Amino acid sequence: MSATVSTHTLSGLDGTHAGGVRVTLTRITSMPEQLFSVETDEGGRLSQQVDLAGADPGDLYELSFATGPYWADRGASPLVQQIALRLHMPDPDGRYHLPVILSPNSSAHWWSR
Repeated sequence: MSATVSTHTLSGLDGTHAGGVRVTLTRITSMPEQLFSVETDEGGRLSQQVDLAGADPGDLYELSFATGPYWADRGASPLVQQIALRLHMPDPDGRYHLPVILSPNSSAHWWSR
């Protein structure tokens, strides 16, 4: 059983793809367990398979985006250093796509199928 976690990150300042953003998925229910930590590609995308065999459907996960380094590399002085989305992934074979629009001091996100 394998779920797919994906995202598309975009710059809210100029509409470009936000490549090179470190994205980490951690199961935070009971003993925290990091499931992956990778950077978005040049197109601001990532897609990772996550083995949820044996996972409790009620487990809580945190998908975090390290936005501080991304903006610092572009000469901004962001107050927001990280965006964290907490979610359930009840379907062990599900697709969880969470696009994010980033700005130095804000963000917008949603879930799409």
